[in-house]
Amino acid sequence: MNKSLTHLPREKKDELKAVVEIIRELIDAEFIILFGSYARGDWVEDRYTAEDGITYEYKSDYDLLVVVQDLPKYQYKGYRNRIKYRARKLAGCTTPLSIILHSVDEFNQAVGNGEYFFVDIKKEGVMLYRSGRFRLPAARQLSIKERRNKAETHFKNWFESAKEFLGQYKAALNNGWLNNAAFQLHQAAERFYHTVLLVFTDYKPRTHDLVELGKRADWLSSSFKGIFPQNTDEEKRLFELLKRAYTEARYNMRYRITRAELEYLAERVAQLRDTAGKVCREKISSFTE
Repeated sequence: MNKSLTHLPREKKDELKAVVEIIRELIDAEFIILFGSYARGDWVEDRYTAEDGITYEYKSDYDLLVVVQDLPKYQYKGYRNRIKYRARKLAGCTTPLSIILHSVDEFNQAVGNGEYFFVDIKKEGVMLYRSGRFRLPAARQLSIKERRNKAETHFKNWFESAKEFLGQYKAALNNGWLNNAAFQLHQAAERFYHTVLLVFTDYKPRTHDLVELGKRADWLSSSFKGIFPQNTDEEKRLFELLKRAYTEARYNMRYRITRAELEYLAERVAQLRDTAGKVCREKISSFTE
C-alpha cells in the first residue's frame, strides 16, 4: 500500500484532502483508499471537438474505497450522493467521484481469498486515511489458472443470465407489456456490464446505475464507448428511459415507453451483448501461463 500523492499536481492533492475531510464528517471510516488511475498516475482529462462539431469531454474519476465497521448503517442511505454533493458544491471539487463502501470483514475476506480487484487495491492503492483500529490483511495471489477459472465461471453464469433477461424482454414486448419489457431490458444491460466487470476484475459494485456500470466498462475496454450514444437530446432522453426503468417501470404508474423506443434501446443492448461477449472471450484467452 502506498502512502504518497507526490505524483499528483497540487490542485488534485487539495481536492482529495477536502474529499477525505467530507467523508470523515459523514462516515466513521476505518480506511479511505484511493485506487485506479489517480493512484497509478495514468488518469485522463481530455476535451476535444470531433469533425461533426460535437465537443467531447472525458475525465477520470477519483476511485475511492471506504471501509467501515458497520456497513448497514451507511449502505443504502444516500451517503455517497451526499459526499459527492458536498465535494462539488462546498469544496469545489471538479473531478468526478466514484465511491465504493465495504465492511472490514468483506475487505479482509476478499483480500485473503485473492479476489484480484481488492488485491490490486492493496498493492497499487494510496492510503488517504486509516483509523488505526484495524490492520490491513495479508493478500493471497491467485495463479493464472485460478484467475482464468474464475473468469470463465463469471462469464458462463452472468452472460447466460443477461441473455435470459433479453429473452424475457422479447416475450414481454410481444405481449404488449411495455413497462415490463423496459425493466427486463434494463436488467439485461446491467448484467452484460456485470459480466464484463467480473471477468476483468472479479468485482461488481452494488449499483443498478447504468451510467456508473458503463463508465467502469469503458475503463476496461474502449470497445464500449458509444454503445449508448448521447450526443443529441433525443439520444440522452432515450438512454434516460432505460436508466430509469429499473425502478420506475415497476413502481411509477406515470412511467411510459413506446414500442419504437424499446426497439431502439434493444438494438443498443444487443450491441452491448455482442461487444461484452467478444471482449470477455478475449480476456479469458489472455490468461495463459
